[in-house]
Amino acid sequence: MSGGRRGAARVRRAGMVGLAALALLATGTACSGGDSGGDGTVTIRYTWWGNADRAELVQQAIDLFEERNPNIDVQPSFSEFEAYWQKLATESAGGGEPDVIQMDMAYLREYADKGVLLDLSQGEAAENLNTDDFRGGLADAGRIDGALYGVPVGGNVFSLIYNPAVFEQAGAPMPEVGWTWEQYWEAFERIDAETDIKGGSGYAGVFYALEMQLRQQGAALFTEDGELGFTREQLADFLQQEVDLREDGLTVDPQRATELKPVSPIGGDISASEFTWDNFLTRYAGETTTELALGPVPTFDPASTGQYLKASQLMSVSARSEHPAEAAMLIDFMVNDPEVAKIIGANRGMPPTNAQLEAVEFEGVDAMVAEYEERMAEFLAPAPPAPPAGAGTIEASLLRIGEDLSYGEITVDEAVDQFFTEAEDTLAG
Repeated sequence: MSGGRRGAARVRRAGMVGLAALALLATGTACSGGDSGGDGTVTIRYTWWGNADRAELVQQAIDLFEERNPNIDVQPSFSEFEAYWQKLATESAGGGEPDVIQMDMAYLREYADKGVLLDLSQGEAAENLNTDDFRGGLADAGRIDGALYGVPVGGNVFSLIYNPAVFEQAGAPMPEVGWTWEQYWEAFERIDAETDIKGGSGYAGVFYALEMQLRQQGAALFTEDGELGFTREQLADFLQQEVDLREDGLTVDPQRATELKPVSPIGGDISASEFTWDNFLTRYAGETTTELALGPVPTFDPASTGQYLKASQLMSVSARSEHPAEAAMLIDFMVNDPEVAKIIGANRGMPPTNAQLEAVEFEGVDAMVAEYEERMAEFLAPAPPAPPAGAGTIEASLLRIGEDLSYGEITVDEAVDQFFTEAEDTLAG
């Protein structure tokens, strides 16, 4: 069903839902999710974050799902990232969150611990969700203490985006599996000496660059019981690297980088490399006519880069949903059906399952990301468990503290003290 008839039906159902909500308020009760119509139609609500372009693609996939499942009506909604989490916090506090919820790894444990999310490995949800075809460990990305609270809709790898022409011109070591941090710092020196741009803009505030170094040393951002998984000394060593590079004049001037925003330093052709997730190549390549490439992260341990395939986003089901089977059917369709991948492409990261990945003929930058992930697959390590509640706040703390350090407003020791104080307070709740 499509067009005006479905739109009119949605309007009628919205009015019925409004009357039902008034009745629930009068009795002091509430429930999550959609409803069941008298004609046997089940209505489920599905929410995600993103822009209008993503909304159009997701809506096309929803239309296809409804065409194949005419007894299920999906009511979609989306918001920009920050507004999305504010709205979800309000809805879930009142027990009115949607049936199907887009989730981020940084918030997965928080909402699972609050009892908001359904265990997808049990009951009707498990009966309607196939997780056998996921790539590189993604099937367990949303698992916490044995329960499955989310299923990835895409995956990405933390990487180095770099300007190969500048590296070659400077005679700098080229990014390849097993190259070292010492070689990366040497590249900064050679690029500064041989070209008119800098090797990079610094990475002291980049949370996942810290994670890569920790994983290479057998440590982690967080322990399994939700505490910080590294020492003050390890953080000091990490931050000192940028201070040394900056004092030698080898990094982009932070003030110049600020003035260039919203264009990135590498997109503005003042930096030869940046650490970020591989899907950001789309953004950076769109900012410059210079050819960019993807390379592995430098390492302290040639046997491991610390890199892994991370769930870019997940789909979860409300524990209060009255329609867990239909909600799981939607998720199964979104992550397994090849036609969905042809519609959405790499908009939410590289497709999560092998069938979806093989169904898409990527072009341009997306083809470069797909080729890079295929090339790196054999070198990737297992992903870490879902981080504790507050991980997003801790990531933001390091970003802010790293920026203060880059401007010389604080010392490394002050940065370490500030970070550990804020992080430990956040984890303590």
